[in-house]
Amino acid sequence: MLRAEALKKIFHATGGKTVEAVRNATFSVSGGEVFGLLGPNGAGKTTLLRMLGTIITPTSGHCWVDGVRTDEAPDAIRANIGFLSGNTRLYGRLTGREVLRYFGRLYSMPEQTIQSRIDTLSEMLDMDDFLDRRCETLSTGQTQKVSIARVMLHDPKVLILDEPTLGLDILTSRTILEFILDARRRERCIIFSTHYMTEAQLLCNRLALMHQGEIMAIGTQQALCAATGTENLHDAFIHMIDAPERAIP
Repeated sequence: MLRAEALKKIFHATGGKTVEAVRNATFSVSGGEVFGLLGPNGAGKTTLLRMLGTIITPTSGHCWVDGVRTDEAPDAIRANIGFLSGNTRLYGRLTGREVLRYFGRLYSMPEQTIQSRIDTLSEMLDMDDFLDRRCETLSTGQTQKVSIARVMLHDPKVLILDEPTLGLDILTSRTILEFILDARRRERCIIFSTHYMTEAQLLCNRLALMHQGEIMAIGTQQALCAATGTENLHDAFIHMIDAPERAIP
């Protein structure tokens, strides 16, 4: 469903310096799979996700979604992608319902379909109590639920989620994680970035451990732990950083 091949991104900083944010990222993700990205701040996770979502252009390398190369048909690709970033913002003067209608029209969805999807997502994400309030009055958790609904409104085949539960309370986080599991059951392809090892253990079929712009290893939790002689993802990741020459090929 999604394939990345040798993706690289170089940013040009002041003073003529360059920063290689991502280098040679290669992997594939199937429908019905949650592929996790684990790494500290500055590892390159968000830059990689933005390349996959056609938000920024790779310096080199390519990505395919459903067999179509992203740089050859970006508009068609975006119709099949739902992208949620940690800094996603909503229009404060609009209600949650108005935001969803607006984005549904951007996707050229029929009005009846928009309304039906809003009703479905509102029930799934428990938004009925605040869907008709202006977004500037919503809590962090309520805002994130509207953002998730916006991402899912057009029922995309590929979901790219950049730390979707960051800063949320435990009940809101649980609702969103259950929503992601439901998307996996419906054979969606999901790329999921998180700092939380417990979320990765719950959701992810496979994981990529990322550090300083490089994917050090890809595998199931069991494979990563077995290869590093550790018992949990936290220890496996620390082992990879301390002994990168032992990374799984």
